Amino acid sequence: MKVSAIQVNAGDDKARNLDEARRLVDAAVAADGPDMVALPETFAVIGGTLEHRRAQAEELPRNGDGGGDAYEALRAMAREHGIFVHGGSFLERDGDDFYNTTVAFDRQGTELARYRKIHRFDVTTPDGQEYRESDVIGRGTEVVTYDAGKVKVGCSICYDLRFGELYRALAEAGAQMIMVPAAFTLQTGKDHWEVLLRARAIETECYVVAPDQVGSHLEGNKRRTTWGHSMIIDPWGHMVAQARDEPGFTTGRIDLDYLEAVRARIPVAQHRVL
Repeated sequence: MKVSAIQVNAGDDKARNLDEARRLVDAAVAADGPDMVALPETFAVIGGTLEHRRAQAEELPRNGDGGGDAYEALRAMAREHGIFVHGGSFLERDGDDFYNTTVAFDRQGTELARYRKIHRFDVTTPDGQEYRESDVIGRGTEVVTYDAGKVKVGCSICYDLRFGELYRALAEAGAQMIMVPAAFTLQTGKDHWEVLLRARAIETECYVVAPDQVGSHLEGNKRRTTWGHSMIIDPWGHMVAQARDEPGFTTGRIDLDYLEAVRARIPVAQHRVL
């Protein structure tokens, strides 16, 4: 399987962001012919006021009903290109509650999985900027995997990356490739992004696919900057592919024979006692 990680510089204009995501997916398919594409966290809308972001949130369809603009854009990408689409994340509205949610689709545009981000980014970065994701979204509770052809995919989003217990749970659930769509901040990304991604790949002996936002956007009157450096890491912790510091994509091959060889060489799952 070939996977392309799509890297975007989104903002608060949802229509523009969806057009840019479609353009980059089209370009990745034309250039590299991937079996699967993965988009970043909050690729449909990032920044703006809290009221604006919540106004752009989408209710996920039930009983086969149609979805919102981001949902339908992802489904159309899958159908048009005949590829699996891991939809990064967008803001979901469920009654009075909001979630940071991933939706994945198969080659026919049939929904495969939904995952709500479990760990919320409530931190102060080294440059003094405060982030309070719990003011915007509720907390997910489910560990989610799905099958993309012969590959078992595990779901996570951005700040989840810092919590190894989630990745161990995904590995124990059979994951062979773990997705980490993100809007990782510049301040934390420059020091921790690659280190954490490689650690998660090594400890789970999984491929890790991490499409990230790149560049800056306004959130209210504050300018936020994301790190980029979208990556694909193999189960030995080697970098298979990395995007440049601009919107674009990077593509790598998922080799399940190599994954099984790594797991046979160092069978940590069999040795675990705690």
